[in-house]
Amino acid sequence: MSIEETATASGQRFGHIVDRMPLGSGHDGRQGTYVVRDIETETHHSFMYSDIVTEGFRTIRTGERVRFMVDPDDSERARYVIRLDLPDIEDYYR
Repeated sequence: MSIEETATASGQRFGHIVDRMPLGSGHDGRQGTYVVRDIETETHHSFMYSDIVTEGFRTIRTGERVRFMVDPDDSERARYVIRLDLPDIEDYYR
């Protein structure tokens, strides 16, 4: 069983960030919402800035690969979003 299959079996999902709706817009009334597309099911899940799991400054960009869990109370919402493609820190200071 691959890492992705093992993670999926435990509730973890993998996807790509496909959209970011800025503050003032939102999906289901949420502000500053991001959208991730599950690579296995191709379903879309929304999440907020506070759902990004990281140390320090939370940021995420369209196109990035992430690992996440689906909220058991709301199947359209992602939780515990972890970036898989961390850019070099120098990229932020060019």
